[in-house]
Amino acid sequence: MIIFKNLTHLSNNMEKLGKEIGMVIDYYDKIGVIAIELKGNLKVGDKIRVKGATTDFMKTISSMQIEHEKVEKAKKGDSVGIKVSDRARKNDKVYKVE
Repeated sequence: MIIFKNLTHLSNNMEKLGKEIGMVIDYYDKIGVIAIELKGNLKVGDKIRVKGATTDFMKTISSMQIEHEKVEKAKKGDSVGIKVSDRARKNDKVYKVE
């Protein structure tokens, strides 16, 4: 029974992450921006969670850019820049929190 309780706990934690929508491809520490390669759609106002081995924070997107141009939404395959207040690392996963 303990095994089942642990498995349930793990699956509940996975659900709380939300849907994986991308991966951090770069972090610019001087300006506090992460570059994300998107696997799904993202728009201003969405809440994301950035999670990695030593990274774990949430952020509501107030603005984002593609090639230094402000955009309101981005789609799968786009690379976007988002201002963050916490450090992120290359290959951290990005989840859309519902």
